[in-house]
Amino acid sequence: MSSAIPSGNVALLIDADNASAAHFDPVLTVLAELGTVNIRRAYGNWSKPALKGWAHQAVTQAIETQQQFDLTKGKNATDMKMTIDAMDLMAGGRVTGFGLMSSDSDFTPLVTRIRQQGIAVYGFGSDKTPEGFRRACTRFIDVAALARSLSAPTADILPDAIDTVTAVDRGKSDIKKVDDEVVRLLIEAYDTAKRDENGFAALGPVGQRVGNRSSFDVRNYGFKRLSDLVQAIPNFIVETRENGQAWIKRVH
Repeated sequence: MSSAIPSGNVALLIDADNASAAHFDPVLTVLAELGTVNIRRAYGNWSKPALKGWAHQAVTQAIETQQQFDLTKGKNATDMKMTIDAMDLMAGGRVTGFGLMSSDSDFTPLVTRIRQQGIAVYGFGSDKTPEGFRRACTRFIDVAALARSLSAPTADILPDAIDTVTAVDRGKSDIKKVDDEVVRLLIEAYDTAKRDENGFAALGPVGQRVGNRSSFDVRNYGFKRLSDLVQAIPNFIVETRENGQAWIKRVH
């Protein structure tokens, strides 16, 4: 895999009413995969005490605040303003990637439209975010799990220490059971990938195939790398070769 630093121009749009300011730094860390987050906008009614944390982040992290008054009780004007801005940014042709911090499924059509232009959209929300929004995103990341995975120490994960489709216990509750759907996608991707004479397939192309069919992200399960997650699944063994590339083989 190339170690080149991504040079994209990324826009991060934040639904401040539905996102925690405490997760801002981890989100920036992930978006570095797409490039530099040059556009940072947070939307909400800034007269609300609940947005105090975001107000502080806006000052220290160069976030452009967008005031949206609650014109009608029970209606969120933030959604419409974020959508309009996202479409304007996309039409400008200079944004190469988007990050959306929200757990609101109302943004699903927006994500779908942006991706139709070939632009990656990373979604960041809670574990209760509706499945439709999750699947629409190029990657959807559970921000709470992300924060835990970034703060947890790196540990070597040994295949023989796992007897179920569950990651090894690191002494924290930051590891989640790997979904059966993810295991199925990995198996299907492996089965269609090119393999060497010993039955091993390069993990990179396998992961790319899975990414084309699912918005899952390894950090949702407490891992930092796809190879670590695959090692935690008894269906596979992982082999690291001289060039540092991970290869996997299905064992059952």
